[in-house]
Amino acid sequence: MGKKKAGKKQATPVGEKLGARAYEKELAKLHVELVKLQEWVVAKGLKVCIVFEGRDGAGKGGTIKAITERVSPRVFRVVALPTPTEREKTQMYAQRYMPHFPAAGEIVIFDRSWYNRAGVERVMGFCSDDQASRFLNVVPAFEKLMIESGIILLKYWLEVSPEEQTRRLEQRIDDGRKIWKLSPMDLKSYSRWYDYSRARDEMFEKTDTPWAPWYVGKSNDKKRVRLNIITHLLSKIPYEEIKRGKIELPKRQAPGKYKEPDYPYKYLPEKF
Repeated sequence: MGKKKAGKKQATPVGEKLGARAYEKELAKLHVELVKLQEWVVAKGLKVCIVFEGRDGAGKGGTIKAITERVSPRVFRVVALPTPTEREKTQMYAQRYMPHFPAAGEIVIFDRSWYNRAGVERVMGFCSDDQASRFLNVVPAFEKLMIESGIILLKYWLEVSPEEQTRRLEQRIDDGRKIWKLSPMDLKSYSRWYDYSRARDEMFEKTDTPWAPWYVGKSNDKKRVRLNIITHLLSKIPYEEIKRGKIELPKRQAPGKYKEPDYPYKYLPEKF
């Protein structure tokens, strides 16, 4: 009998956790494309705004880090605004966000955005139901103005199960590297799962518009959702590779009369 031909290696089935090796391989490919996108955005003067929303522990920060770790922070700017100041509380609601909108050649990523009013502010009582309702009625027109001004707007909601959220938040308690992610507000929010569900449902109903739709990523598998979101955003912003000539390092100058100084440099102790 002849040898059985080896078939192509199968991709990880949906539903199974994506392995680290497969993840890193695919992420490296996507990072190359993100660099191409970056150069295209700069060359063409595009303005891109990406919004990330979701419950605590849904994976927003890790997804944003996966997007930005190989690109320039001067092009890909991450905005994560703190609690509003007393002055900002008296401003028009969207006013504190607008100075951070992209100019030509920029991609701005909001780690939580003006949608705070539809979520945490509403659920935790930082705004009234009337204020939240007025926000939901106005924001579609606000986003239409953004788009008509030339901004490419992408909105992502990361959806995590209650069981996975519990596991991740418990993990933060026991990990000294992550304990800073668990604020008193996170603990209060954790108990109000269904209040957040109702707020999310109304937010989708009012703001999932043809011109600024919500895209939902299932984030129980953090690696998988990162790859899916990066692939999706690359598909939503048409770009081409900017051709460049062959790059060669120039010849380094000769030392001439230069000599290394006999200076008592304070070198770091080499413990590693």
